[in-house]
Amino acid sequence: MEPDLVKSSLFYADQRLCSAEILSPSEVRARIEVAVLNFLKILTSPTPAVATLPLVSRTSDNSGLRHGLLSDVSSVFLSHSICTRSLTRANDAKAFIRVWKVMEICFQVLHQGKLVTQRELFYKLLSDSPEFFTSQRQVNITVQDVVALLRCTRQSLGIMASSRGAIIGRLLLQEPGEEIIDCSVLGQAGHVISGDLNLLSKLVFHSDARYIIIVEKDAIFQRLAEDRLFNQIPCILITAKGYPDIATRFILHRLNQNFPDLPVLALVDWNPAGLAILCTYKFGSITMGLESYRYACNVKWLGLRGDDLQLVPQHSLVQLKPRDLQIARSLMSSKLLQTYAAELTIMVEIGHKVEIEALYCHGFDFLGKYIAGKIVQADYI
Repeated sequence: MEPDLVKSSLFYADQRLCSAEILSPSEVRARIEVAVLNFLKILTSPTPAVATLPLVSRTSDNSGLRHGLLSDVSSVFLSHSICTRSLTRANDAKAFIRVWKVMEICFQVLHQGKLVTQRELFYKLLSDSPEFFTSQRQVNITVQDVVALLRCTRQSLGIMASSRGAIIGRLLLQEPGEEIIDCSVLGQAGHVISGDLNLLSKLVFHSDARYIIIVEKDAIFQRLAEDRLFNQIPCILITAKGYPDIATRFILHRLNQNFPDLPVLALVDWNPAGLAILCTYKFGSITMGLESYRYACNVKWLGLRGDDLQLVPQHSLVQLKPRDLQIARSLMSSKLLQTYAAELTIMVEIGHKVEIEALYCHGFDFLGKYIAGKIVQADYI
């Protein structure tokens, strides 16, 4: 483990943690140049060795749960265990080349002072190297490989988060030099969260909210926005419309830092995927462990939970599918589950799941009453 990498870590005292640094374009270009020179040195040496790329391993075996020293936030961390991509190994050869192709594009983007989304990156690579890139997933995995190789964040590489998120409620936000946006007077779609983390880092917030509520689904978010829940309960509503993207997690983390006394509550489906979404907001994710830990928040589970099954008719329960059971097994084997293990066990034992929309059996206005009742009773874990 190189001393400079440890000392530059945000958690210097915790030498287990391998982190992705926020670097300037010139620093990232320098790291790419060093990687190229090392590769050429291997190829041109009198006794050329097999070319490999040393990447920080993104597996559950190399992960752990780090508890904050000065806060109640816990987060995923990756230690310094290394895996490799090899030019000669059959299953790795194309993945090895993909890393160099992505670094090449990033080098050009940084030189031009631009930002690109991973979707834009995919179409550029599909055009330039169709024999190596055939899907968005290949690009996403390769970007994480580059992060694991260079140990810098995606934003530092010139790759902008593709945000799906939206926010509404008791919040004023302002970009430098721009007019103030009052998120309490917007339409039900809310304010679109930018994917530019540099821009999000400069936002100025003002709020008289007492709660921050994460909503798993866009349809539920829009229902609560249309009902103006934030006028009944002074709150900020935020959604990533499913699994959380980095931009939504980033702005949630900033809100949590700016307003540390506001409880962050999550409203998700009562199923393994809903629990996985909650855990991603709360702890981060193993696959993005090098940078994901930065955005962890102490999220409380508002609902739906097992105790709420009495509120919905029996026919609203849907049988767990193989994909649900696969997610459940993954969560059960994780060190992250902790207090939520009992809920997941109940789901698996009864073999069913329930979506938030099942509460509409009591009328479309019941959801706001349900949330209000939970908050008044402090009924969250």
